[in-house]
Amino acid sequence: MASSKALIFFALFSLTAIASLAVESPDSTESTDSGLVHNFYKDSCPQAEDIIKEQVKLLYKRHKNTAFSWLRNIFHDCGVESCDASLLLDSTRRSLSEKETDRSFGLRNFRYLETIKEAVERECPGVVSCADILVLSGRDGIVALGGPYIPLKTGRRDGRKSRADVLEQYLPDHNESMSVVLERFKNIGIDTPGVVALLVVHRLYPEVDSALNPDHVPHMLKKCPDAIPDPKAVQYVRNDRGTPMILDNNYYRNILDNKGLLIVDHQLANDKRTKPYVKKMAKSQDYFFKHFGRAITILTENNPLTGNEGEIRKQCNVANKHH
Repeated sequence: MASSKALIFFALFSLTAIASLAVESPDSTESTDSGLVHNFYKDSCPQAEDIIKEQVKLLYKRHKNTAFSWLRNIFHDCGVESCDASLLLDSTRRSLSEKETDRSFGLRNFRYLETIKEAVERECPGVVSCADILVLSGRDGIVALGGPYIPLKTGRRDGRKSRADVLEQYLPDHNESMSVVLERFKNIGIDTPGVVALLVVHRLYPEVDSALNPDHVPHMLKKCPDAIPDPKAVQYVRNDRGTPMILDNNYYRNILDNKGLLIVDHQLANDKRTKPYVKKMAKSQDYFFKHFGRAITILTENNPLTGNEGEIRKQCNVANKHH
């Protein structure tokens, strides 16, 4: 299979599920003191957000799947201890990159974040963090996909170390129970995460999951012909066959019809704690957008580095050298 199809496509699930699960819960708490502000760069680099937005539009026009990659970046970076662009760091002799762990299976398109960073650096060298670029490219990617504009705060600074060693404590495995998933993300204000490290084959092998819609099984078997997939040669498997390149509420209709790809899709549509919200989102796109935006806001304000913490990287894939 072509290398351009090396990603199992779960970005839409990753973030739409967050929205369905971070709603109307008495245990949910929103970040109110993150140290971030709206329009942080209004004096130091007033064109920053416009440059990022323009680059996102250009890159999306050339490479449609970039927007989903940027959405997934938000979850994988901000969901692990801090929203500080640690995800973007390359491996070193002493440290494994988060990008190379099993939980980051299928992540790609990082080079386009470097493209955006270079454009911003030409205007304002050493001012805008990679962490803010990661978040704002995700925000503008949502708009490119037909989703809502979400006013997000800025002022994050970049971390200097990979968090590969603790990744599994934060990002759930695809086989986690809904209770484990709910508990793991409760600490950052989202009652149920909405993201699992995806391996779709566990609903097909050694035998087909009886909960799957029979009409959906041939499509999944065609996309996932082997019980042990090659991470370098996996086809796109879209969790929304109806409107795969649009951010909308069609995903919820699919999982209510037992057409989800993941084990957690089935749990989401049937667990008594989450099913009511799945039904509401399947009926109302406005309801979905409202809570999707709220969940993204919570996630992007998760324990950021601000003030004199961290640094502003010159390149997003390597920490600055300090002599």
